[in-house]
Amino acid sequence: MVSDEDVGNLWLAQALWDVGAIRFGDFTLGRTTEHSPVYVNLRLLISNPAALARAAGVMLEEIQTLQAMRNPQVSEFQRVCGIPFGGLHLPTAFSLRSRVPMIYMHPAKEHNGARVFVEGLYNPEETVLLIDDLVTSGGGILETARFLKANARLDVRDVLVLLDRQEGAKELLKAKGYNLISILGLETMLNYLMAKSLIEEEQYKASIDYISARRRERTG
Repeated sequence: MVSDEDVGNLWLAQALWDVGAIRFGDFTLGRTTEHSPVYVNLRLLISNPAALARAAGVMLEEIQTLQAMRNPQVSEFQRVCGIPFGGLHLPTAFSLRSRVPMIYMHPAKEHNGARVFVEGLYNPEETVLLIDDLVTSGGGILETARFLKANARLDVRDVLVLLDRQEGAKELLKAKGYNLISILGLETMLNYLMAKSLIEEEQYKASIDYISARRRERTG
């Protein structure tokens, strides 16, 4: 089913297509061994500054709308946090647009004898809006949220992503107490590309079948 939000954000599907961010073939996703017939490289948005700026604006508008509801659907937050390194462009753009300070979890390294984990200024007990470009299983988001809680005493309640691959991450995160907000779903994007005759029917069917199978596996 296509939501009103998805319909309004189909410009993003076209923008990603235009920069060559959507590819079809045989891809291993992230740290998993799963093979996907479709891959979306949202990092390529940095090659289209206008689209990146628009994406940040849409993400901010979505958060503000959800916060302004009679029963707010997003908690107040004092920081935004990115997940390095591929997903840092979106929280950076969001931070610039919203004027909310940004931090990010840095891979462990040695610096003057001390291990640095969180880059940027923050105060313990603050609430953080976690932002990533794309979510597949939700495992990386869970790790980041737990790390921030355990090591920096920062609270994550809401997670904002530009693209949800719709493979069960929303359900997993909800079960763990996190609220996932996405701007566009992968199925909706594929429907748009198929309707515009930008992809072949075989590519479309293989991708939709894959998404459905993965969601069933993860959500039962």
